[in-house]
Amino acid sequence: MEAESTNEYGPKSGRMSNGLIKTLIENYRQNHLSAINETLGIQDAHSIWFDLPKLKKFIAMIEEEAMKKTPDATEEDLGIRFYYAAYPKLENWNIMESHPVSEEYAGRHTLVMIPTVKKTDEEGEIHHYDFNTLDQSINLALTARRGGKEEDPIGENNGQLIPPSNPIAEYF
Repeated sequence: MEAESTNEYGPKSGRMSNGLIKTLIENYRQNHLSAINETLGIQDAHSIWFDLPKLKKFIAMIEEEAMKKTPDATEEDLGIRFYYAAYPKLENWNIMESHPVSEEYAGRHTLVMIPTVKKTDEEGEIHHYDFNTLDQSINLALTARRGGKEEDPIGENNGQLIPPSNPIAEYF
């Protein structure tokens, strides 16, 4: 059961204090990013930017496609899972052929957004399942485990990585 927040900056408010944001970002940069950069010998991205129309279109696509497969799902049943991901090294860049991205992103991390739907399992536990709206089973994770066919699920990662893009407009 999810707890409701009474705090102005609680998890359900959509707001965080500047101090907390700065601390969390600095924690990442000092620990994870520095380890990645040292280990891989690169200057990895520390943020990714998506324009609002792209995000709205992605959300609308999730709602439309999910309702085709699970018309009983409510807005509260739908979500987006953000997976940490990494672009291939330059020598393996050919796998990006169907998803044109600049080669300057090679080896850097990114995010992949995958739609989820909330379902209750046989034991009564609630889970937010990744789903492939093109697959009749709607559940990509279960489909893969059951040996189902691979389709092109709804997913998004076409954002702007910083670096290589200029960080001049970043506040944090």
